[in-house]
Amino acid sequence: MDERTRYFRRLKRLRGSARRWSVMGGGLTAAAAVLIPYSGIGVVDAIWAGAAGSSVALAWWRWSDHRALAATPAPPAPDPALASQRLTAAIERFPAGRTVINEMRRQKNRYALRGSAITRAWDRLDRASATLTALAGRLTGPGEAALLEAAVAEQWLRDLGQRVASVERAIPLTPADRKASIEESHASLADQFTEGVDAYERLVAAAASYVAEDGHPIAEGRHPAVASLIDATDRMRGIAEGLAELKRPPAAQV
Repeated sequence: MDERTRYFRRLKRLRGSARRWSVMGGGLTAAAAVLIPYSGIGVVDAIWAGAAGSSVALAWWRWSDHRALAATPAPPAPDPALASQRLTAAIERFPAGRTVINEMRRQKNRYALRGSAITRAWDRLDRASATLTALAGRLTGPGEAALLEAAVAEQWLRDLGQRVASVERAIPLTPADRKASIEESHASLADQFTEGVDAYERLVAAAASYVAEDGHPIAEGRHPAVASLIDATDRMRGIAEGLAELKRPPAAQV
């Protein structure tokens, strides 16, 4: 909760409290004014008078606090960008929310490249990045270093892709005498981006090969886990057959 919201919420609570105590003080004062002359001053009347005085005092204090707070300038409104960042951070605490935020960012970046010459290469980069993310949990040992290099390379490629798209949008606005050089620079950047995506895909393929080979058994044949499952199945089948033999009635004697 930001300071501005907290300020107005406290101001509202003070105003409500002051109104409640004012109503209670007025009611008790009116009751005391009627009952004391009617039956004289007794113990009960003293209680009425004391409650009335206390309520009036509390109401006066609450109104004083309310006026003092209302005289204080309200805190400025929070920056919308900061509020958006806090909301995004709160959503990303949950796995499902993190997936939604990442997909929204991907679609936003993809929309910025609509009609660009590198759109297909950008889609290939997205697919390769998603594949590497799925493999990340199994890339241990030497694979962790490759994963860090892939993250740096992906960030560079996405920055380069945005730069290519920006230059491409500026080509129609370029004067005719300079358009050729801009187009040449754009083609060079686009080729560099495509080559980078090719290298990134090869890295992802190598990571997939590492994960596949890491899952193979040490020796030829079945994986030890599969062999254990087969042995356990045979044991359970043998136990079941033995129990069936024990429960089966004996054959009739001839």
